[in-house]
Amino acid sequence: MGIFKSLFGDSSSNKKENENQKLIPWKELKSSDQLKTIREDSKNRTQAIFKHSTRCGISKMALRNFESSFDLEGEQVDLYYLDLLNHKDISQDIAAEFQVFHESPQFIVIRNGETVHHSSHSAITPQVLYQYI
Repeated sequence: MGIFKSLFGDSSSNKKENENQKLIPWKELKSSDQLKTIREDSKNRTQAIFKHSTRCGISKMALRNFESSFDLEGEQVDLYYLDLLNHKDISQDIAAEFQVFHESPQFIVIRNGETVHHSSHSAITPQVLYQYI
């Protein structure tokens, strides 16, 4: 039974995962119009976009690792979450607006209107944000 829990999780691990998600101050990115706001707001506070494919195990692992190691205060950075399966068009707009190639999962940090960092897969970490807050 233990191997199934480690492979598929159990209700207690799902509960812990849900608790972690509540602590992260995600803002849902669901419109390309928000990209102008992100660029403008980045002049006063660091902005970050996490692009996540909800059907991809690697993306889920990257998101879980990000959330479990995130330790910044909500007012230090604005964190946007993009569901790639529902908003592929926005991902293309992000690539054009912030001059990054599309990857999934992907983490993009914007400061003073420009992309200052982007990473994908296991290289995604919230610790990079310390450089830009």
